[in-house]
Amino acid sequence: MTRLHLPAADLTTGPAAGARTWTITLPAGLPLLNANGRLHHAPRARLTAAIRAAGKHATEAAGVPALSRAHVFGILHPATRGRRDPANWYPSFKAFVDGLVDAGVLPDDDDTHLVGPDMRLGPVVKGGQLQLLVIELPPVKAVGR
Repeated sequence: MTRLHLPAADLTTGPAAGARTWTITLPAGLPLLNANGRLHHAPRARLTAAIRAAGKHATEAAGVPALSRAHVFGILHPATRGRRDPANWYPSFKAFVDGLVDAGVLPDDDDTHLVGPDMRLGPVVKGGQLQLLVIELPPVKAVGR
């Protein structure tokens, strides 16, 4: 059974009409952070740095250009079948998005440059894996003061 719960986004109408998209994939089997894990801060920092660096490298390898704004979907490919809550892997997705910023794709991961990451569950991949689906969005228009 393939479980990939992405929105039925219509990229032909609305603010994302004709949007460019990229898929960025981390190596399978890379150790990930889970919100339910209770790691000491030192090993947690090492894992965060490793995911962030892998995210930067994968983003550069995918050839994603600099964007002013994007909607990002984080796709968790678990190592085994079973019930999962993709939001529990938010710490890993956050580090992955930080790698996207480090690669120069977005100026920052604040609300004016990034929508998401919206976490979804994908099909099983041996060793487990994270992917980001990046959808280019138009810049936010400045509101007068």
